[in-house]
Amino acid sequence: MNGQKNCSIQCTIKECAHNMQSENYCTLDVISIGTHEPNPTKAECTDCKSFVMKSSY
Repeated sequence: MNGQKNCSIQCTIKECAHNMQSENYCTLDVISIGTHEPNPTKAECTDCKSFVMKSSY
């Protein structure tokens, strides 16, 4: 993590330690996307596997 916004990854999850809250972007170079469903069929079935809960939240 470099602390700079990654213009390729927009993010509005304020609770994530990687979120650049001032501009709604992720600060990671790469993120991992996965699923919690055996057969995902809609957006709600997907997850950002790079999520880290902000410690001061």
